[in-house]
Amino acid sequence: MSVQQEAGVGGEALEVWIDQDLCTGDGICAQYAPEVFELDIDGLAYVKGPADVLLQDRGATAPVPLPLLTDIVDSARECPGECIHVRRVSDMVEVYGPDSE
Repeated sequence: MSVQQEAGVGGEALEVWIDQDLCTGDGICAQYAPEVFELDIDGLAYVKGPADVLLQDRGATAPVPLPLLTDIVDSARECPGECIHVRRVSDMVEVYGPDSE
């Protein structure tokens, strides 16, 4: 079963965000998906927006590129801080991360 089938997203748009209050600065996310995640000088992970701009506002989201979905999901699963959230854009339901069912 693919990651998309497992989440029941079937091609729907997804977004990812990081709760910096829970981030341990471990950097696993940046290792799995450096196109989407980056550690800043404060030692915490953030998502990146267009043109690799680091999005440092609380709750900032970045679109999940379909080719990177598996890497992003692996990041969420392996994150020791359990701070990576992946949700559907259409209804804001978390499909991966600490608040997913």
